Amino acid sequence: MVILGIDPGSITTGYAFLKKTENQIHVLEYGTFHANPAKNLEDRLVHIVSELEKRLEFYRPDALAMEGVFFAKNVKSALVLGHIRGAILVACHRRGMTYDEYPPRVVKQAVTGDGAASKEHVANMVFARLGIEAAELPLDATDALAIAWTHANPAPLAQSLLKKKSTTKKKKASVQQWKDLIEKMGGTIQ
Repeated sequence: MVILGIDPGSITTGYAFLKKTENQIHVLEYGTFHANPAKNLEDRLVHIVSELEKRLEFYRPDALAMEGVFFAKNVKSALVLGHIRGAILVACHRRGMTYDEYPPRVVKQAVTGDGAASKEHVANMVFARLGIEAAELPLDATDALAIAWTHANPAPLAQSLLKKKSTTKKKKASVQQWKDLIEKMGGTIQ
């Protein structure tokens, strides 16, 4: 399975392609798409999607994992980010890719064990987990690697929740308790 991780941005969008086999994850490519901030939104969208489509054709990923929506103080920025996310989602959906999104807190928890970890800590841990040499990269690229890694490894968070539940020997969690936990961690229930 080939996974595309995306950290969307209106100027800089991080991307990472990972290939997951039975017990291994191979890094295929990662980096950023940088759009000219002097250009209008439409031109930036075309640039980001055009660059992405070249790689989609080459790697033919099965899944898209994107950073989940967060609450922004600036409404205009949130709307622009929505356009970027939508354009990426359409490009990937047209190729039959599955889609999942992960709130930043869940990605940080999965990669570092701490949902409040700094972006730098996430970057260092994702390099270590993927066995790649640490490099001076934009944090958008390392965030995309972390998002893709989280998609490839959803089990650690679930396993830690199950371990905690079995060691405390409490009664089964209700559906509402799971929903509350997911929302508390920044996720959404569909």
